[in-house]
Amino acid sequence: MTMGENNKAMYGKMILDVVIGPLLESLEKKDKSSAQTLRASFSKVDTTVPGFVHDFLRGILKKADIHDHFDICETLLRLGDAQGYDEILDSELTASKTTPSGAAMHPSSKELRLLRPEPSFQELNRCATNLKTILSRIPIQIDDRKQFLETIKEIAGSIKHLLDAFNKVIAEIPGSESGSKQILEDRKKEFVRYSKKFSNMLKAFFRDGSQKQNVFLSANFLIYQTNVILRTVKQECC
Repeated sequence: MTMGENNKAMYGKMILDVVIGPLLESLEKKDKSSAQTLRASFSKVDTTVPGFVHDFLRGILKKADIHDHFDICETLLRLGDAQGYDEILDSELTASKTTPSGAAMHPSSKELRLLRPEPSFQELNRCATNLKTILSRIPIQIDDRKQFLETIKEIAGSIKHLLDAFNKVIAEIPGSESGSKQILEDRKKEFVRYSKKFSNMLKAFFRDGSQKQNVFLSANFLIYQTNVILRTVKQECC
């Protein structure tokens, strides 16, 4: 698939979130200073040169001669719930934490986790994790029409729950902080825009089954926008 610059930049951010971020969190336990330096360096260079992290990973895969056998779009979607590597090992401990649909709740990378204890912020955490977890199942379920239709219903419900939780957080921002409130409102509009794009892409897929890769891409953008919401709330409110 030909990749536009916008897609490559999004992939770079997601690689930071779901590949490099969890690795650096593991490194922090042994060498916090080095992990923080690496995180800042990757973030800075990818901001200066959007898509650098994507090209960096592709270069590694090419060096290993596996780049033609590695679908970054699908792989990032499967990893999109951003569970940390240490948490994967402890998955048995989190099995009792389930989404309304019964799916396991994967704890997000700490860079994407709101630490404020108020119920509205913790509900936003849960709703964001739930949506990303369900979206990450798409590559597994897309070829089973009946199962995929059920997943689509779950995604629609999760999007609504996320927006409801986000609205509660926005409502709790003091009127004196109108700048922060407007920034969050703008992020919400952007998320809604990508939600509609995802819905339209699903319609296109059911008309033409060859659109599978574009469904993966659209779902990745939706996960990315979910992460943008979390980062923005963390920046403006935490």
